[in-house]
Amino acid sequence: MSKFKSSVTALALVTAAAAGAVHAEYPEKPVEFVVPWPPGDLEDVLTRMIAEDFSAAYDVPTAVVNKPGGGGGPFPGAVAVAEAPADGYTIGSFIIAIPVVGPQIGIPQLSPDPFVPLGNFLTYPFVIAAGADAPYHDIAGLAAHAAENDVVLGHFGAPLVPTQVTLGLAKEMGFSYASDAAFDALDCNTLASGDVDVINTTLQLILPCLDDVKVLASIGSERIPLTAGAPTVAELAPDLDVSLWNGLFVHKETPQDVRDKIIAVAQETVMSDRAQALAAETGAAVYWQPAAEVVTQIQTDTETMARIEKMLSE
Repeated sequence: MSKFKSSVTALALVTAAAAGAVHAEYPEKPVEFVVPWPPGDLEDVLTRMIAEDFSAAYDVPTAVVNKPGGGGGPFPGAVAVAEAPADGYTIGSFIIAIPVVGPQIGIPQLSPDPFVPLGNFLTYPFVIAAGADAPYHDIAGLAAHAAENDVVLGHFGAPLVPTQVTLGLAKEMGFSYASDAAFDALDCNTLASGDVDVINTTLQLILPCLDDVKVLASIGSERIPLTAGAPTVAELAPDLDVSLWNGLFVHKETPQDVRDKIIAVAQETVMSDRAQALAAETGAAVYWQPAAEVVTQIQTDTETMARIEKMLSE
């Protein structure tokens, strides 16, 4: 071997070794988990648990950054993750809408889908609810009331999955809302203010006033234990059966060994006693669904949402 070739080979080996050493140090600086909603809901609480455990496991600072969309859904937060370097230092805690709806609504940073799932960890106890003084007690009663009166719907964003399911259910039941409006948070105050008549929201946000609201239906395949008397949307309209989940996502270019380190902590956290206690208290399903299964879930949900969109356009 020539002296030149020996020098080039030696340099390549040193460079590769140095790169490997740097890469092996992940994480070596603060890690940010982005929640595209205000603080306080289940995805936020669980993501904070994961962030705390990540910090303890790898001895680096972590932060949970809330990036709500001003009534426009979670997409500004998703864009922030998409625009961050693909190095595992910015992790998205995303609802179903990010990979299912995001690529379809003309946001350049989200189309094509720039993310890869690490795993899902939460299925929301999502409900359609009205104030305690509403003159109806179920969806059939709401339909009859809406035939003679204006009913206003509050939601998290028009293109989002719960909103589309709620509007689809109204169409299946033969009525429509007089108007609707998007909010970053839909809680007890939203109904008490009188700004809207019906909201679709997570049960967590109305737990403090659960005795003072009427849960008309829940969105998902199974009834929520805390509101077992309310039917699921799937019971009322089987074609609208969709689960509302949340998971961890990173940019597709993120190295696999970096993904594996995040997954190892997140999986242990969500199966911990404190996370499972939160599930029992709130009616949520808290679990770990591996990345490969999430990919299949996204494909199925995308097909379901396409059917709902077609139904609403007819």
